[in-house]
Amino acid sequence: MQPPLSSAVSCTARLADSLDHLPPIILIHGAANSAAVWSLWQSELKARGWSSFALDLRSHGQSPPTDLSSVRMADYADDVRRLIRHLNQPPVLIGWSMGGLVAMMVAASDAISACITLAPSLPAQREDLTVSLRQGVIHADTYGIFHTDLEDQPAMSDLTPEERRIALGALSLESQYARDERRHGIIIETLSCPLLIVTGTQDEQWPSSRYDHFWIGADRFSMQELGSA
Repeated sequence: MQPPLSSAVSCTARLADSLDHLPPIILIHGAANSAAVWSLWQSELKARGWSSFALDLRSHGQSPPTDLSSVRMADYADDVRRLIRHLNQPPVLIGWSMGGLVAMMVAASDAISACITLAPSLPAQREDLTVSLRQGVIHADTYGIFHTDLEDQPAMSDLTPEERRIALGALSLESQYARDERRHGIIIETLSCPLLIVTGTQDEQWPSSRYDHFWIGADRFSMQELGSA
């Protein structure tokens, strides 16, 4: 199901059979990725009675192609806000990596029921003026994904072959400018809703300790990973 949003973005909706009191969930993908990465999540959420909307940020996935070279993090946050305007109640935001930071940007100013972030990119308390903001487009190899061989994906050692297939199929181009902005510093002082930060025990790039000095009040949960499939 594709609810109308705008000419810039699209999303995939999975509505629960019983639309009770549970707030809708918006799923926000990470950098160089797209909404397809949430397909198994959406099936599980629907089975548990939650309606979900997996958003393709602008020029990702099924969203119309645009010039990514100067797209900003604020543009991604605006994509989420456009979807929120079509919902009947404040949603729960679930964001992964870059999408976690986008979720926090929206939760800092909009009416949100809760914000759940999976190994999120960190906001900042001050800008790093030594980081230049460059226009350009980057590929998945920036994040250690160089080909589509299911058996040779060191960055996906904890995923099953089916999960790897889904992850590889969800790959997209990404904005260099938005990536530099994250390093330059996206300033967030507080959120308007509860925040949960989820990390994995085998994640060496974004371990739980990376959030030890996080200044925004948050609950934290470290997911015990089972190792490679």
